[in-house]
Amino acid sequence: MDDDVLALVRRSLPKVSAAEARVAETILGDPTLVVDLAINDLAQLCRTSLSTVARYAQSLGYSGYRELRVAVARAITLEQAQQARFGLDTTAIDPDDGPSAIAAKLAAQEIDAIEKTALALDAPALDQVARAIVAARHIDLFGQAASSLTAQDLQLKLARIGCSVSHSADPHLAVTTAALRTSGDVAIAFSHGGETAETIRALEVSRDAGALTVAVTSAADSPLALVADVVLLTHAHESPFRMAAMSSRIAQLALVDVLFVRVVQHRGEPVAVSLQRTHDAVPARRRS
Repeated sequence: MDDDVLALVRRSLPKVSAAEARVAETILGDPTLVVDLAINDLAQLCRTSLSTVARYAQSLGYSGYRELRVAVARAITLEQAQQARFGLDTTAIDPDDGPSAIAAKLAAQEIDAIEKTALALDAPALDQVARAIVAARHIDLFGQAASSLTAQDLQLKLARIGCSVSHSADPHLAVTTAALRTSGDVAIAFSHGGETAETIRALEVSRDAGALTVAVTSAADSPLALVADVVLLTHAHESPFRMAAMSSRIAQLALVDVLFVRVVQHRGEPVAVSLQRTHDAVPARRRS
């Protein structure tokens, strides 16, 4: 498994039975319990059976409880390392935290999102997307709200190297342009949870028109991922005090940077010329 185990557990909650939900909530409430407790002890704590715990572990994609324990232990170690780096006991933001504490906790969470996204990167899938962008007649980028900002970032990058690329935050215009695409085009959709209806619809229309469709999301089994030809996963968790898509946006931007560099590599020398020309064109508009 190369997904973040705690993210898997969190996403499983709406889909599991009441008994399995108690196991999931116990893991999320204190992940160290999974590391410390044998399967029978955890089952007793969750008021359920050994078979339920084992079945839940398998539903997450693990061979059994032992493999789940190893994954949770690894996740705890990474989280503790991030907290130690910033001298924190926890990265959860408290209502009484001051600016310095907030800055440290946000930094730890956002570094964690970048590291997890990079470590779990599906390199062949990303390379497939990069090559498709290089060969594409046109690239459409879809995203709403905070994900629209990520789409705009990739649009600016690709435009600087001469790609035909567009992004519209207007969902009606996005669907209209998507309907005109062909097999020579690429459509990339951004959504952290993968459940934004407007973004899903735009990617569906692009797929039906024949374009290669790409989903950038943190949920591998989300509705957006299910309509995509290629899925690029990000790994980030937003806390209740961070409803403005902070870590998720950072993870998306990190993945976009990797994708863009790979596109530049595949395009070769002509890209360097385009980057220089676009760079030289800007200083004339700046104040001395």
